[in-house]
Amino acid sequence: MHAVCEFLLVHFHLIDTTKAGTNTRELIFVRNPVIRLQIFLKRKESNMREVAVLGVGMTKFGISEKSNLEMFAEAGLEAITKSNLEPKDMEALFFGNCLGDFEEGQLHMAPFAHAELGLPLSAPATRFEAACATATVAIRHAALLVGAGVYDVVLAGGTERAAKMGTPLATRTFAMACQAQYESMSGLTFPAVFAMAAHMYASKYEIPLQELKRHMAEVSVKNHRHGSMNPKAHFQKEIAVETVLGGMMVADPLQLFDCCPFSDGASAVVVADAAKARDRVKKPVYVAGMGQASAGPLYVQKDLSRVAAREEASRQAYKEAGLGPDDIDVVELHDCFTIAEILAIESLGLFEFGKGYDAATKGETTFKGKVVVNPSGGLKAKGHPIGATGAGQVTEIVEQLRGECGQRQVEGARVGYVDTLGGDFGTVCNIILRS
Repeated sequence: MHAVCEFLLVHFHLIDTTKAGTNTRELIFVRNPVIRLQIFLKRKESNMREVAVLGVGMTKFGISEKSNLEMFAEAGLEAITKSNLEPKDMEALFFGNCLGDFEEGQLHMAPFAHAELGLPLSAPATRFEAACATATVAIRHAALLVGAGVYDVVLAGGTERAAKMGTPLATRTFAMACQAQYESMSGLTFPAVFAMAAHMYASKYEIPLQELKRHMAEVSVKNHRHGSMNPKAHFQKEIAVETVLGGMMVADPLQLFDCCPFSDGASAVVVADAAKARDRVKKPVYVAGMGQASAGPLYVQKDLSRVAAREEASRQAYKEAGLGPDDIDVVELHDCFTIAEILAIESLGLFEFGKGYDAATKGETTFKGKVVVNPSGGLKAKGHPIGATGAGQVTEIVEQLRGECGQRQVEGARVGYVDTLGGDFGTVCNIILRS
């Protein structure tokens, strides 16, 4: 069967290797010729164009005195400049922000960001909100519309001043992404949600809670070590397991260093038709596959040791890319809490269910390990400005695939995975990128 599919692809010129703007790069990269043929026929049938990421831009994450618009203008102009384009070339702006009303008393921020960047009047500016998955959802929609031929070039990303609100208000407003009728009214916040997930995980897989806590601490240590090599990370200092285990209790069993910070920051990417990308940048990065799924409130989901929306989103992304977990070289995933990284590496198929809890302890998720997870430092150390987080993850993967990450460069990275979770497992958006 493999030989027959290879014959059809090559000898009957189903792949035109001389024509720019085809999906040749993706099809040649996919190892299985049966899947390669399926992808080709599907795209011929759907008439979707190949999509690339050109320039990327990101502010330092942390605590900033700049406004949301100032931060996004900085990131957006960096992305446009690195694309060898100008603001007038943007055909749309997909702008992510979650809590601008609480942070600055500002809603309807997208057209004001449009003006700050000097985009043309003809380029519509649309605000996206999907809790922590906001920017990833915006980028996915940009890729879909570019692939469909609606636009050729779109600027997408997000901005947030979460740290500016202070911990009490930030905690309260973040919790608004829980289901208001039952969850919020019970006093539930995100640390409590993931604390319940940790208890469920320990019980389900019969892992003593203290043992699980120590392995969770290793996740924090690993991500802080990665963040120490990232000049744009919120936290750039290594920590020890004892520091994590000696921290203030937030929601049993999660302690202070099990939790990501509230951060200020912005990030943006330029998404474009791949046929035009090759004339603009030396190393375009291509969108290989995407997926997005939604789940309901926690009482519907019930088993918090499995993230159903993530499993579905990853299934979609892998299928579209014609790839599997073993093909992934580097991952930026949603580690809002240490237990969240453990749940994610299992849901993405990188580790078996119930077996990923000690991956960080064994060195399997750092450099020279099985797969490098969160080389940027992740949400845990790089930071978590919720409206910008997903674009920051895409920025890291793009720079990894281009070999631009310096000390934290993943050697030989060709395929990268972006995983962003919104709310308490309600929204998950995944993007697979390749060089």
